[in-house]
Amino acid sequence: MPDTVDNEDMFDLDRQPVNFKDVLIEMKDVSELMVDLAYSAILFESKEIAREVVNLEESMNRLLYQARITSILGARRLEEAESMSGLLQIAEGAERISNAASDIANVILKDIQIPIRMRRALPEAEEVTVRIEISESSELVNALLGEVRLQSTTGMRIIAIRRGRFWIYDPDKDTRLEKGDVLIAKGPEDGIDPLWRLAGRALPQIDPGIGQPVDNLDRAVLLIVEMKNVSELAVGLAYTALLFDSKDIAEEVFWLNERMDSMRLSLELWVLEEAKKIEPIESLRGLLHMAAFADAICSAASSIVDVIRRDIEIPPIFKKIIRESDEIISRIDVQAGSFLDGKTLKEASLGAVTGMIVLAIKRGEQWIYRPKKNARLYEGDTIIAKGRRDGECRLFSLSKAEQ
Repeated sequence: MPDTVDNEDMFDLDRQPVNFKDVLIEMKDVSELMVDLAYSAILFESKEIAREVVNLEESMNRLLYQARITSILGARRLEEAESMSGLLQIAEGAERISNAASDIANVILKDIQIPIRMRRALPEAEEVTVRIEISESSELVNALLGEVRLQSTTGMRIIAIRRGRFWIYDPDKDTRLEKGDVLIAKGPEDGIDPLWRLAGRALPQIDPGIGQPVDNLDRAVLLIVEMKNVSELAVGLAYTALLFDSKDIAEEVFWLNERMDSMRLSLELWVLEEAKKIEPIESLRGLLHMAAFADAICSAASSIVDVIRRDIEIPPIFKKIIRESDEIISRIDVQAGSFLDGKTLKEASLGAVTGMIVLAIKRGEQWIYRPKKNARLYEGDTIIAKGRRDGECRLFSLSKAEQ
């Protein structure tokens, strides 16, 4: 890719130098944070978190403007313009994800009802969101997030901290934790226990959720949880497809989008059939908004990988964007005799041990997307996972042959 793409002479709205790569990294990070916060606002019925999502949408609008300006300034020849158009399409996909997150935040701000069973079912998603207060006796008191490395030791990443009346959103490694801080964390279910122990709290009673569906509302709620899982998988696979220039993974994203359309249609038909039977009917509006949210995210993921279907060159700078984001995507091979060889994902406890979420496993020419906990790893398997850089190092060491 020509140096013009990474040109330090680009300008933002304030006529200050801006790096196109840095703009795209921030757009990716902010859009993913907005999705996490939007679901947190629903789960905890928090208008404060919802307002932060709406505020972040303003930042995304500014970033998209910067991306458009820098793409125009950076393309001087036809081949450069084509590569720029691909990067700009990726930026617009991230902005569409942020728009969807802002829409769901407005559901909370406008007091549109979300069924209580919907909130109870969200912890059944593949990545759960929890809230925990740091006790006075916790080893986290006065520790820096960068020192304790919660995501790589528990699998849970901190997306927000409430300190008294104030919120700290998207805390970084230099954020110091204090007694009484309320942590909003997201990650695999098996990361809950170690996080609670570090916070100095008794292990929580596990909410049984809604269990097996007993009526049509339960079935609708579980369908939306599945839609949430599919939408988040689609985004992860979309960036993976671009990172490795994989048409196979891109086709999986398109298939997930078609599946999402089918699920949303099923939900809408159910709402029409049940509207006369359920009181209050306002709760059904919340379900429709939740379904539209997941559908919009999945559609944005599909638009991101459209550049592969149209054979637009993905410039090398994109790999830097993925590798320098808050959450990176890794491709790691399982070696014979390694800790992972022969173990199931549950036995390996990768979420809690490394903080990495496994998106897919490649075995020969076959892809296993969204592998379940009982999926077993074997020598020669390729793991596609997302998480923090230190978690990637742990995962790599587990995949190497034991000496």
